[in-house]
Amino acid sequence: MSDERIWTAAVLVIGDEILSGRTQDKNVAQIATWLDVQGIRLREVRIVPDVEDEIVDALNALRARYDYVFTTGGIGPTHDDITVDAVAKALGVGVIVHPDARAILERYYTARGGELTEARLRMARTPEGAELIPNRMSGAPGIRIGNLFVMAGVPHITAGMLDALTGALEGGAPLVAHTIGAWAPESEVADLLRAGEKDHPGVAIGSYPFFRDGRVGANFVFRSTDAERVAACVAAVRTALEAAGYAVTDGGI
Repeated sequence: MSDERIWTAAVLVIGDEILSGRTQDKNVAQIATWLDVQGIRLREVRIVPDVEDEIVDALNALRARYDYVFTTGGIGPTHDDITVDAVAKALGVGVIVHPDARAILERYYTARGGELTEARLRMARTPEGAELIPNRMSGAPGIRIGNLFVMAGVPHITAGMLDALTGALEGGAPLVAHTIGAWAPESEVADLLRAGEKDHPGVAIGSYPFFRDGRVGANFVFRSTDAERVAACVAAVRTALEAAGYAVTDGGI
């Protein structure tokens, strides 16, 4: 297990609306879940405003550290959609109107009785050398260039782009996860969890406490690339929790 190649990724969320709180980000969770299935670990998330230099700095830092970088937001038709320009600047390449992207948008808007305006044409702009990520939802494609994936800020559009990328990235073994829950204060079971991890190398246990209906409890998530190790660790911790007097609920509470 220790010699297994671990593939890593980061997500760069771009947009003043996220930082202001006007819009709640939903993309990080779905990208993280998708990455797990691809055998890639999400290691870092950053949020930056619609400021080109800040986007460039963050991109360069993340690209140097992780195998893959995903950006969300800033690829629409308005003046403040500057992600493409920032990506091109970070990579040291120019910006072009991608002929395939233009053709896709022309077909999309013509089929709906519209036209490809200058504003809409902005969504065909890509860094030179980029490939397109299909977008069945709204026509405007995402962008793939090297280890960088430029995606929409709208969650259901991002979901479609992720679907189009499924199986296209090199990764390791996918993570297996299992959740159990108990009405147990973390402080009273911390040693049990620690022992569970120690006795089952390769399994990570996450503890997520909650306060509900006047009671304290926690859900415990077991993660590994080895399903048998997860099952063994879950069984051991379940036994320890029940021996300590706590009823355990499979799937969490």
